[in-house]
Amino acid sequence: MGTLLIHGADCLVTMDQDRREISGGGLFARDGVIEAVGTRDVLPAEADELLDLTGHVVIPGLINTHHHFYQNLTRAVPAAQDALLFGWLQTLYPIWSRMGPDDIHVSTQVALAELALSGCTCSSDHLYIFPNGARLDDEIDAAKETGVRLHATRGAMSVGESKGGLPPDFLVEDEAHILDDSLRAIQAHHDPEPGAMIRVAVAPCSPFSVSRELMRDAAILARDQGVMMHTHLAENDDDIAYSEATFGCRPGQYAEDVGWTGQDVWHAHCVKLDAGEIDLFARSRTGVAHCPCSNMRLGSGIAPVRAMLDAGVNVGIGVDGSASNDGANLLSEARQAMLLQRVNLGADSLSAREALEMATLGGARVLRRDDLGSLDVGKRADFAAYDLASIQMSGTWDPVAALALCGPPQASHTVVEGRFVVRNGCMTTIDLPIVLEHHRERTQQLIS
Repeated sequence: MGTLLIHGADCLVTMDQDRREISGGGLFARDGVIEAVGTRDVLPAEADELLDLTGHVVIPGLINTHHHFYQNLTRAVPAAQDALLFGWLQTLYPIWSRMGPDDIHVSTQVALAELALSGCTCSSDHLYIFPNGARLDDEIDAAKETGVRLHATRGAMSVGESKGGLPPDFLVEDEAHILDDSLRAIQAHHDPEPGAMIRVAVAPCSPFSVSRELMRDAAILARDQGVMMHTHLAENDDDIAYSEATFGCRPGQYAEDVGWTGQDVWHAHCVKLDAGEIDLFARSRTGVAHCPCSNMRLGSGIAPVRAMLDAGVNVGIGVDGSASNDGANLLSEARQAMLLQRVNLGADSLSAREALEMATLGGARVLRRDDLGSLDVGKRADFAAYDLASIQMSGTWDPVAALALCGPPQASHTVVEGRFVVRNGCMTTIDLPIVLEHHRERTQQLIS
């Protein structure tokens, strides 16, 4: 793989233990691992690849903790534009049921390219529908082509409408098959080693689409295989009402009862967690993927992020599926996370730097990636650089805060494992215009 040297950045944001921000900063990496961080005088003189980042701010690669890649084929569907969560899902389920392996593949390419262009170097994805022969392998293959790290979660729905669940029966799977295929995907693709490009997690969709037994069995399987667990939880008032009516308790208690709390678990949304549930998550080290744009788009509410952070909960940022967010810019998501807390609690409730930390180091903690999230010796060489001469950043006095307060800008360069995925604002790993043409064709097929 060779060596990489970047230098001269107006500001290099390390997110290290001391939260250093280095003027004239840079780093040196060998075979995808950082060996030195600092100003030019402490870095090696030469490398296989050199990049002068004068006029740029550099940050650790952004980490996306929740998404549904396949949904970018159903952006701005008219009948779903003004619906709340349950109605939104019921509108889109029949459309999603017409997808197949090709749709999963191309939507993954587009999602990861959109994320990479915003500076994202690692993303999770929650794929919980497998119609017409689609498999988790379809998105894993696409991720390998784009060069962005992927935490692929084998989602599932098993309780259809006929059994009191939300999804239609034609989209649910047999629970024995779900567990068997989850094990197959883990054994075929999961890499537990530092620097892993692909990891697999177990991810029943939600408490209102799978049985209590599947939640428990999935937790047993995940812990036996040493992989993480992910699901949706406490997303809106309907979610709380369903949990209380069906399980006789709030979502946090239900999660604990079925083995879904702990440092190997992260939940999406958690908009409606109460004080007791926040304390439970803090004590158990359960992670949260905060998805502010999706929560606003669906009218779900404002997640108690400030309270979570103050309690010590690990909180990362997620863009969520494009059908509920309609965009996948992780810097924009961090900005919205900051603004939502300010709307609710005041202008000093969440700073720009705290929002950026959630989108980098926070995401790494949620996904248990000790090798990512900061620019420090021994960490992987994952970073994004933003041009201070861009129109979004022009006139800024504080280039770090500006990443959340302004624009946000697109990344000039996005580097994963020391390799350029985005260079000079363009994807280097895939032919994006060709991919987008294919993506439009698949969208038209779904429409027609």
